Amino acid sequence: MVKSMLEGKAWKLILSFSIPLLLGGIFQQVYNLIDVIIVGRYLGEEALAGVGSTSNLTFFLLSLITGLCNGAGIIVAQCFGAERYSDMRRAVTALIWVAGILTVIMAAIGVIGSPLFLRILSVPDNVREYSLDYLRILYLFVAGSVLYNGCASILRSLGDSKTSLYALAVASVLNIVLDLLFIVQFHMGVAGAAIATVISQHVSGLYCLIYLIRKREVFHLKGMSRKPDIGMIIKIFRIGVPTAFQSCLISIGGMSVQRLINSFGTSVMAAYAAAVKIDNIAIQVIVSMGTALSVFTGQNIGQKRFDRIRVGMRSTLVMCTIASVTIAAIAFLFGRNLMTLFLGDENSMEAVSIGAQYLSIMGVAYLICGIMQSYQNVIRGAGDVNTCVVAGMTELAGRVIFAYLLASMIGVVGIWIATPLSWGCGCIVPLLRYYSGRWKAKAIVTKE
Repeated sequence: MVKSMLEGKAWKLILSFSIPLLLGGIFQQVYNLIDVIIVGRYLGEEALAGVGSTSNLTFFLLSLITGLCNGAGIIVAQCFGAERYSDMRRAVTALIWVAGILTVIMAAIGVIGSPLFLRILSVPDNVREYSLDYLRILYLFVAGSVLYNGCASILRSLGDSKTSLYALAVASVLNIVLDLLFIVQFHMGVAGAAIATVISQHVSGLYCLIYLIRKREVFHLKGMSRKPDIGMIIKIFRIGVPTAFQSCLISIGGMSVQRLINSFGTSVMAAYAAAVKIDNIAIQVIVSMGTALSVFTGQNIGQKRFDRIRVGMRSTLVMCTIASVTIAAIAFLFGRNLMTLFLGDENSMEAVSIGAQYLSIMGVAYLICGIMQSYQNVIRGAGDVNTCVVAGMTELAGRVIFAYLLASMIGVVGIWIATPLSWGCGCIVPLLRYYSGRWKAKAIVTKE
Protein backbone atom coordinates (compact mmCIF):
# COMPACT_ATOMS: atom_id res chain seq x y z
CA MET A 1 0.00 0.00 0.00
CA VAL A 2 0.98 3.66 -0.46
CA LYS A 3 2.93 4.99 2.52
CA SER A 4 3.55 8.70 3.08
CA MET A 5 6.73 9.70 4.90
CA LEU A 6 5.58 13.27 5.42
CA GLU A 7 4.22 12.67 8.93
CA GLY A 8 5.40 10.66 11.93
CA LYS A 9 8.74 10.04 13.65
CA ALA A 10 11.52 9.87 11.09
CA TRP A 11 13.43 6.98 12.63
CA LYS A 12 10.33 4.81 12.92
CA LEU A 13 9.32 5.47 9.32
CA ILE A 14 12.83 4.78 7.99
CA LEU A 15 13.26 1.65 10.10
CA SER A 16 9.83 0.21 9.27
CA PHE A 17 10.38 0.92 5.57
CA SER A 18 13.90 -0.53 5.59
CA ILE A 19 13.00 -3.87 7.22
CA PRO A 20 11.06 -5.20 4.19
CA LEU A 21 13.83 -3.78 1.98
CA LEU A 22 16.40 -5.66 4.08
CA LEU A 23 14.50 -8.92 3.88
CA GLY A 24 13.91 -8.37 0.16
CA GLY A 25 17.59 -7.64 -0.38
CA ILE A 26 18.50 -10.83 1.44
CA PHE A 27 16.07 -12.84 -0.66
CA GLN A 28 17.53 -11.24 -3.79
CA GLN A 29 21.04 -12.20 -2.74
CA VAL A 30 19.80 -15.70 -2.01
CA TYR A 31 19.33 -16.08 -5.78
CA ASN A 32 23.08 -16.01 -6.27
CA LEU A 33 23.91 -17.45 -2.87
CA ILE A 34 22.09 -20.72 -3.50
CA ASP A 35 23.68 -20.92 -6.95
CA VAL A 36 27.12 -20.54 -5.41
CA ILE A 37 26.54 -23.08 -2.61
CA ILE A 38 25.18 -25.75 -4.94
CA VAL A 39 27.70 -25.03 -7.70
CA GLY A 40 30.60 -25.13 -5.23
CA ARG A 41 29.51 -28.34 -3.55
CA TYR A 42 28.24 -30.29 -6.56
CA LEU A 43 30.29 -28.94 -9.48
CA GLY A 44 33.57 -28.08 -7.75
CA GLU A 45 35.97 -25.21 -7.18
CA GLU A 46 36.58 -24.40 -10.86
CA ALA A 47 32.86 -24.09 -11.61
CA LEU A 48 32.44 -21.89 -8.53
CA ALA A 49 35.32 -19.65 -9.65
CA GLY A 50 33.77 -19.40 -13.12
CA VAL A 51 30.32 -18.39 -11.85
CA GLY A 52 31.77 -16.02 -9.25
CA SER A 53 33.88 -14.14 -11.78
CA THR A 54 30.75 -13.01 -13.68
CA SER A 55 29.04 -10.92 -11.00
CA ASN A 56 30.74 -7.58 -11.68
CA LEU A 57 30.33 -8.04 -15.43
CA THR A 58 26.57 -8.64 -15.26
CA PHE A 59 26.21 -5.71 -12.87
CA PHE A 60 28.15 -3.45 -15.26
CA LEU A 61 26.02 -4.10 -18.34
CA LEU A 62 22.77 -3.83 -16.39
CA SER A 63 23.78 -0.68 -14.51
CA LEU A 64 22.42 1.68 -17.18
CA ILE A 65 18.92 0.17 -17.01
CA THR A 66 18.86 -0.13 -13.22
CA GLY A 67 20.24 3.40 -12.93
CA LEU A 68 17.41 4.73 -15.09
CA CYS A 69 14.90 2.77 -12.99
CA ASN A 70 16.32 4.32 -9.83
CA GLY A 71 16.37 7.75 -11.47
CA ALA A 72 12.71 7.40 -12.39
CA GLY A 73 12.07 6.28 -8.81
CA ILE A 74 13.49 9.57 -7.50
CA ILE A 75 11.12 11.49 -9.80
CA VAL A 76 8.15 9.35 -8.74
CA ALA A 77 8.92 9.87 -5.03
CA GLN A 78 9.19 13.64 -5.45
CA CYS A 79 5.99 13.79 -7.55
CA PHE A 80 4.17 11.76 -4.91
CA GLY A 81 5.43 13.99 -2.09
CA ALA A 82 4.39 17.09 -4.04
CA GLU A 83 1.00 15.50 -4.91
CA ARG A 84 1.63 15.93 -8.65
CA TYR A 85 0.11 12.63 -9.73
CA SER A 86 -0.24 13.49 -13.43
CA ASP A 87 3.53 14.03 -13.69
CA MET A 88 4.07 10.82 -11.76
CA ARG A 89 2.06 8.83 -14.32
CA ARG A 90 4.06 10.40 -17.15
CA ALA A 91 7.28 9.34 -15.44
CA VAL A 92 6.11 5.72 -15.16
CA THR A 93 5.08 5.60 -18.84
CA ALA A 94 8.43 7.03 -19.91
CA LEU A 95 10.28 4.47 -17.79
CA ILE A 96 8.40 1.58 -19.43
CA TRP A 97 9.47 2.69 -22.90
CA VAL A 98 13.07 3.44 -22.00
CA ALA A 99 13.63 0.23 -20.03
CA GLY A 100 12.00 -1.92 -22.73
CA ILE A 101 14.17 -0.61 -25.55
CA LEU A 102 17.40 -0.72 -23.54
CA THR A 103 16.69 -4.28 -22.38
CA VAL A 104 16.77 -5.55 -25.97
CA ILE A 105 19.99 -3.64 -26.69
CA MET A 106 21.79 -4.80 -23.54
CA ALA A 107 20.74 -8.42 -24.01
CA ALA A 108 22.26 -8.43 -27.51
CA ILE A 109 25.49 -6.80 -26.30
CA GLY A 110 25.78 -9.25 -23.42
CA VAL A 111 25.19 -12.42 -25.44
CA ILE A 112 27.49 -11.42 -28.31
CA GLY A 113 30.21 -9.74 -26.28
CA SER A 114 30.60 -12.22 -23.40
CA PRO A 115 33.72 -13.99 -24.79
CA LEU A 116 35.50 -10.66 -25.28
CA PHE A 117 34.53 -9.41 -21.81
CA LEU A 118 35.90 -12.56 -20.17
CA ARG A 119 39.20 -12.20 -22.02
CA ILE A 120 39.48 -8.59 -20.89
CA LEU A 121 38.94 -9.75 -17.29
CA SER A 122 41.71 -12.35 -17.73
CA VAL A 123 39.43 -15.17 -16.59
CA PRO A 124 41.63 -18.32 -16.63
CA ASP A 125 41.06 -20.87 -19.41
CA ASN A 126 40.11 -23.64 -16.98
CA VAL A 127 37.06 -21.70 -15.72
CA ARG A 128 36.18 -19.55 -18.76
CA GLU A 129 33.71 -22.02 -20.26
CA TYR A 130 31.74 -22.09 -17.02
CA SER A 131 31.61 -18.28 -16.99
CA LEU A 132 30.51 -18.11 -20.64
CA ASP A 133 27.64 -20.58 -20.22
CA TYR A 134 26.37 -18.75 -17.16
CA LEU A 135 26.66 -15.24 -18.64
CA ARG A 136 24.94 -15.93 -21.94
CA ILE A 137 21.84 -17.39 -20.32
CA LEU A 138 21.58 -14.50 -17.84
CA TYR A 139 21.85 -11.92 -20.62
CA LEU A 140 19.51 -13.69 -23.02
CA PHE A 141 16.72 -13.65 -20.44
CA VAL A 142 17.61 -10.37 -18.70
CA ALA A 143 14.05 -9.01 -19.13
CA GLY A 144 12.94 -10.63 -15.86
CA SER A 145 15.57 -8.76 -13.86
CA VAL A 146 14.72 -5.45 -15.56
CA LEU A 147 10.99 -5.98 -14.99
CA TYR A 148 11.52 -6.60 -11.29
CA ASN A 149 13.88 -3.64 -10.80
CA GLY A 150 11.57 -1.24 -12.62
CA CYS A 151 8.42 -2.26 -10.76
CA ALA A 152 10.19 -2.44 -7.39
CA SER A 153 11.64 1.05 -7.90
CA ILE A 154 8.15 2.47 -8.51
CA LEU A 155 6.68 0.63 -5.52
CA ARG A 156 9.46 1.82 -3.19
CA SER A 157 9.03 5.41 -4.32
CA LEU A 158 5.35 5.23 -3.36
CA GLY A 159 6.24 3.94 0.09
CA ASP A 160 5.54 0.24 -0.59
CA SER A 161 8.55 -1.86 0.41
CA LYS A 162 6.58 -5.02 1.22
CA THR A 163 5.34 -6.15 -2.20
CA SER A 164 8.85 -6.58 -3.61
CA LEU A 165 9.69 -8.57 -0.46
CA TYR A 166 6.84 -11.00 -1.09
CA ALA A 167 7.88 -11.32 -4.73
CA LEU A 168 11.45 -12.15 -3.82
CA ALA A 169 10.39 -14.61 -1.13
CA VAL A 170 8.40 -16.60 -3.68
CA ALA A 171 11.17 -16.35 -6.26
CA SER A 172 13.89 -17.42 -3.81
CA VAL A 173 12.06 -20.58 -2.80
CA LEU A 174 11.48 -21.36 -6.46
CA ASN A 175 15.17 -20.74 -7.19
CA ILE A 176 16.27 -23.25 -4.55
CA VAL A 177 13.93 -25.92 -5.89
CA LEU A 178 15.00 -25.35 -9.50
CA ASP A 179 18.71 -25.28 -8.60
CA LEU A 180 18.46 -28.67 -6.96
CA LEU A 181 16.35 -30.01 -9.82
CA PHE A 182 18.52 -28.75 -12.70
CA ILE A 183 21.98 -29.28 -11.15
CA VAL A 184 21.61 -32.28 -8.85
CA GLN A 185 18.83 -34.20 -10.58
CA PHE A 186 19.23 -33.30 -14.27
CA HIS A 187 23.03 -32.68 -14.18
CA MET A 188 22.78 -29.49 -16.26
CA GLY A 189 25.91 -27.89 -14.77
CA VAL A 190 26.27 -24.12 -14.42
CA ALA A 191 23.67 -23.69 -17.18
CA GLY A 192 21.13 -25.19 -14.76
CA ALA A 193 22.03 -22.59 -12.13
CA ALA A 194 21.61 -19.79 -14.66
CA ILE A 195 18.25 -21.12 -15.92
CA ALA A 196 16.97 -21.42 -12.35
CA THR A 197 17.96 -17.81 -11.69
CA VAL A 198 16.28 -16.30 -14.77
CA ILE A 199 13.05 -18.22 -14.20
CA SER A 200 12.95 -16.92 -10.62
CA GLN A 201 13.67 -13.36 -11.79
CA HIS A 202 10.76 -13.48 -14.22
CA VAL A 203 8.44 -14.72 -11.48
CA SER A 204 9.42 -11.86 -9.11
CA GLY A 205 9.04 -9.29 -11.91
CA LEU A 206 5.61 -10.53 -12.95
CA TYR A 207 4.44 -10.62 -9.32
CA CYS A 208 5.25 -6.91 -8.87
CA LEU A 209 3.81 -5.96 -12.26
CA ILE A 210 0.49 -7.71 -11.60
CA TYR A 211 0.26 -6.06 -8.17
CA LEU A 212 0.87 -2.61 -9.68
CA ILE A 213 -1.82 -3.20 -12.31
CA ARG A 214 -4.37 -4.42 -9.76
CA LYS A 215 -3.67 -1.49 -7.39
CA ARG A 216 -3.21 1.19 -10.05
CA GLU A 217 -6.08 3.29 -8.66
CA VAL A 218 -4.66 3.25 -5.13
CA PHE A 219 -1.22 4.19 -6.48
CA HIS A 220 -2.70 7.04 -8.59
CA LEU A 221 -1.58 5.25 -11.76
CA LYS A 222 -4.99 4.81 -13.34
CA GLY A 223 -5.36 6.56 -16.71
CA MET A 224 -1.72 6.35 -17.76
CA SER A 225 -0.96 7.38 -21.34
CA ARG A 226 0.50 4.77 -23.68
CA LYS A 227 2.62 7.36 -25.48
CA PRO A 228 5.88 8.43 -23.84
CA ASP A 229 6.40 12.09 -22.95
CA ILE A 230 9.70 13.30 -24.42
CA GLY A 231 10.18 15.87 -21.67
CA MET A 232 9.81 13.21 -18.98
CA ILE A 233 12.19 10.86 -20.83
CA ILE A 234 14.78 13.65 -20.79
CA LYS A 235 14.22 14.11 -17.04
CA ILE A 236 14.67 10.38 -16.44
CA PHE A 237 17.92 10.39 -18.40
CA ARG A 238 19.08 13.55 -16.62
CA ILE A 239 18.61 11.88 -13.23
CA GLY A 240 19.11 8.25 -14.24
CA VAL A 241 22.27 8.49 -16.35
CA PRO A 242 24.42 9.98 -13.56
CA THR A 243 23.03 7.30 -11.22
CA ALA A 244 23.80 4.64 -13.82
CA PHE A 245 27.24 6.11 -14.40
CA GLN A 246 27.96 5.85 -10.69
CA SER A 247 26.92 2.20 -10.78
CA CYS A 248 29.17 1.68 -13.82
CA LEU A 249 32.08 3.20 -11.93
CA ILE A 250 31.48 0.85 -9.01
CA SER A 251 31.35 -2.16 -11.32
CA ILE A 252 34.44 -1.02 -13.24
CA GLY A 253 36.25 -0.89 -9.93
CA GLY A 254 34.90 -4.35 -9.13
CA MET A 255 36.04 -5.74 -12.50
CA SER A 256 39.48 -4.19 -12.09
CA VAL A 257 39.79 -5.82 -8.70
CA GLN A 258 38.37 -9.11 -10.08
CA ARG A 259 41.08 -9.07 -12.77
CA LEU A 260 43.70 -8.67 -10.04
CA ILE A 261 42.10 -11.46 -7.99
CA ASN A 262 42.12 -13.77 -11.02
CA SER A 263 45.90 -13.41 -11.19
CA PHE A 264 46.21 -15.08 -7.77
CA GLY A 265 44.74 -18.40 -8.97
CA THR A 266 41.67 -20.59 -8.54
CA SER A 267 41.69 -20.84 -4.73
CA VAL A 268 41.64 -17.07 -4.27
CA MET A 269 38.97 -16.74 -6.99
CA ALA A 270 36.78 -19.35 -5.29
CA ALA A 271 37.34 -17.76 -1.86
CA TYR A 272 36.34 -14.34 -3.18
CA ALA A 273 33.33 -15.74 -5.08
CA ALA A 274 31.98 -17.30 -1.88
CA ALA A 275 32.95 -14.54 0.57
CA VAL A 276 31.51 -11.76 -1.55
CA LYS A 277 28.11 -13.49 -1.47
CA ILE A 278 28.16 -13.41 2.33
CA ASP A 279 29.36 -9.81 2.18
CA ASN A 280 26.49 -8.88 -0.18
CA ILE A 281 23.95 -10.25 2.30
CA ALA A 282 25.54 -8.59 5.34
CA ILE A 283 25.72 -5.19 3.69
CA GLN A 284 22.00 -5.28 2.87
CA VAL A 285 21.33 -3.98 6.40
CA ILE A 286 23.15 -0.75 5.60
CA VAL A 287 21.97 -0.52 1.97
CA SER A 288 18.30 -0.94 2.94
CA MET A 289 18.50 1.87 5.49
CA GLY A 290 20.18 4.07 2.90
CA THR A 291 17.47 3.33 0.34
CA ALA A 292 14.76 4.09 2.90
CA LEU A 293 16.46 7.41 3.65
CA SER A 294 16.57 8.22 -0.08
CA VAL A 295 12.79 7.67 -0.41
CA PHE A 296 12.21 9.63 2.82
CA THR A 297 14.26 12.53 1.42
CA GLY A 298 12.55 12.35 -1.99
CA GLN A 299 9.06 12.63 -0.53
CA ASN A 300 9.95 15.37 1.97
CA ILE A 301 11.99 17.56 -0.35
CA GLY A 302 8.91 17.90 -2.54
CA GLN A 303 7.41 19.77 0.43
CA LYS A 304 10.74 21.56 1.19
CA ARG A 305 10.84 20.05 4.68
CA PHE A 306 14.61 20.30 5.16
CA ASP A 307 14.60 20.12 8.96
CA ARG A 308 12.72 16.83 8.78
CA ILE A 309 15.26 15.47 6.28
CA ARG A 310 18.12 16.38 8.63
CA VAL A 311 16.42 14.47 11.47
CA GLY A 312 16.02 11.47 9.15
CA MET A 313 19.70 11.57 8.19
CA ARG A 314 20.89 11.67 11.80
CA SER A 315 18.56 8.81 12.75
CA THR A 316 19.83 6.70 9.84
CA LEU A 317 23.43 7.39 10.81
CA VAL A 318 22.82 6.13 14.36
CA MET A 319 20.98 3.00 13.16
CA CYS A 320 23.69 2.22 10.58
CA THR A 321 26.40 2.53 13.26
CA ILE A 322 24.63 0.06 15.57
CA ALA A 323 24.07 -2.37 12.68
CA SER A 324 27.70 -2.09 11.51
CA VAL A 325 29.15 -2.97 14.91
CA THR A 326 26.85 -6.01 15.15
CA ILE A 327 27.74 -7.27 11.67
CA ALA A 328 31.46 -6.78 12.33
CA ALA A 329 31.25 -8.98 15.44
CA ILE A 330 29.44 -11.75 13.52
CA ALA A 331 31.93 -11.62 10.62
CA PHE A 332 34.90 -11.84 12.99
CA LEU A 333 33.52 -14.68 15.12
CA PHE A 334 31.82 -16.85 12.49
CA GLY A 335 33.55 -16.01 9.20
CA ARG A 336 35.21 -19.41 8.83
CA ASN A 337 32.00 -21.29 9.61
CA LEU A 338 30.14 -19.30 6.98
CA MET A 339 32.78 -20.08 4.36
CA THR A 340 32.44 -23.82 4.92
CA LEU A 341 28.83 -23.58 3.70
CA PHE A 342 30.27 -23.02 0.23
CA LEU A 343 33.53 -24.93 0.31
CA GLY A 344 33.21 -28.00 2.48
CA ASP A 345 35.73 -30.17 0.65
CA GLU A 346 39.08 -30.82 2.40
CA ASN A 347 40.87 -29.70 -0.75
CA SER A 348 39.30 -26.24 -0.39
CA MET A 349 40.58 -25.38 3.10
CA GLU A 350 42.99 -22.77 1.70
CA ALA A 351 40.08 -20.99 0.02
CA VAL A 352 38.09 -21.16 3.27
CA SER A 353 40.91 -19.43 5.20
CA ILE A 354 41.32 -16.73 2.55
CA GLY A 355 37.57 -16.04 2.51
CA ALA A 356 37.39 -15.85 6.32
CA GLN A 357 40.20 -13.28 6.28
CA TYR A 358 38.25 -11.20 3.74
CA LEU A 359 35.09 -11.28 5.89
CA SER A 360 36.97 -10.15 9.02
CA ILE A 361 38.38 -7.11 7.22
CA MET A 362 35.04 -6.25 5.62
CA GLY A 363 33.27 -6.48 8.95
CA VAL A 364 35.30 -3.56 10.29
CA ALA A 365 34.72 -1.64 7.04
CA TYR A 366 30.92 -1.61 7.39
CA LEU A 367 31.07 1.33 9.81
CA ILE A 368 32.62 3.48 7.05
CA CYS A 369 30.04 2.18 4.57
CA GLY A 370 27.21 3.22 6.90
CA ILE A 371 28.46 6.81 6.99
CA MET A 372 28.87 6.87 3.21
CA GLN A 373 25.39 5.46 2.57
CA SER A 374 23.70 7.92 4.95
CA TYR A 375 25.11 11.07 3.37
CA GLN A 376 24.97 9.80 -0.21
CA ASN A 377 21.31 8.82 -0.01
CA VAL A 378 20.18 12.21 1.28
CA ILE A 379 22.00 13.76 -1.69
CA ARG A 380 20.53 11.20 -4.10
CA GLY A 381 16.97 11.50 -2.78
CA ALA A 382 17.18 15.26 -3.20
CA GLY A 383 18.00 14.79 -6.88
CA ASP A 384 21.64 15.96 -6.58
CA VAL A 385 22.87 12.98 -8.57
CA ASN A 386 25.92 14.65 -10.10
CA THR A 387 27.47 14.91 -6.65
CA CYS A 388 26.94 11.18 -6.24
CA VAL A 389 28.82 10.63 -9.53
CA VAL A 390 31.80 12.60 -8.23
CA ALA A 391 31.68 10.54 -5.03
CA GLY A 392 31.59 7.37 -7.14
CA MET A 393 34.62 8.46 -9.13
CA THR A 394 36.50 9.16 -5.91
CA GLU A 395 35.57 5.73 -4.56
CA LEU A 396 36.58 4.03 -7.85
CA ALA A 397 39.95 5.73 -7.95
CA GLY A 398 40.63 4.79 -4.35
CA ARG A 399 39.62 1.17 -4.81
CA VAL A 400 41.74 0.52 -7.90
CA ILE A 401 44.80 2.44 -6.72
CA PHE A 402 44.80 0.96 -3.23
CA ALA A 403 44.12 -2.59 -4.48
CA TYR A 404 46.96 -2.70 -6.99
CA LEU A 405 49.39 -0.82 -4.74
CA LEU A 406 48.74 -2.89 -1.61
CA ALA A 407 48.55 -6.20 -3.50
CA SER A 408 52.07 -5.62 -4.80
CA MET A 409 53.27 -4.90 -1.26
CA ILE A 410 51.44 -7.40 1.00
CA GLY A 411 49.67 -9.80 -1.37
CA VAL A 412 45.98 -10.65 -1.58
CA VAL A 413 45.15 -9.18 1.85
CA GLY A 414 45.98 -5.78 0.35
CA ILE A 415 43.04 -6.20 -2.05
CA TRP A 416 40.69 -6.72 0.88
CA ILE A 417 42.03 -3.68 2.76
CA ALA A 418 41.53 -1.51 -0.34
CA THR A 419 37.72 -1.65 -0.01
CA PRO A 420 37.37 0.16 3.36
CA LEU A 421 40.00 2.67 2.23
CA SER A 422 38.01 3.38 -0.94
CA TRP A 423 34.79 3.77 1.07
CA GLY A 424 36.59 6.34 3.18
CA CYS A 425 37.41 8.24 -0.03
CA GLY A 426 33.75 7.92 -1.10
CA CYS A 427 32.57 9.60 2.14
CA ILE A 428 34.38 12.88 1.57
CA VAL A 429 32.36 14.42 -1.29
CA PRO A 430 28.77 13.72 -0.04
CA LEU A 431 29.71 14.75 3.49
CA LEU A 432 31.03 18.12 2.30
CA ARG A 433 28.05 18.58 -0.04
CA TYR A 434 25.55 17.83 2.71
CA TYR A 435 26.96 20.42 5.11
CA SER A 436 27.23 23.01 2.33
CA GLY A 437 23.43 22.88 2.00
CA ARG A 438 23.53 23.15 -1.80
CA TRP A 439 21.62 19.90 -2.25
CA LYS A 440 18.46 21.70 -1.06
CA ALA A 441 18.14 23.48 -4.40
CA LYS A 442 18.29 20.26 -6.46
CA ALA A 443 14.68 19.08 -6.12
CA ILE A 444 13.25 18.04 -9.49
CA VAL A 445 9.62 18.43 -8.41
CA THR A 446 8.14 20.67 -5.72
CA LYS A 447 4.58 21.28 -4.59
CA GLU A 448 2.77 23.85 -6.70
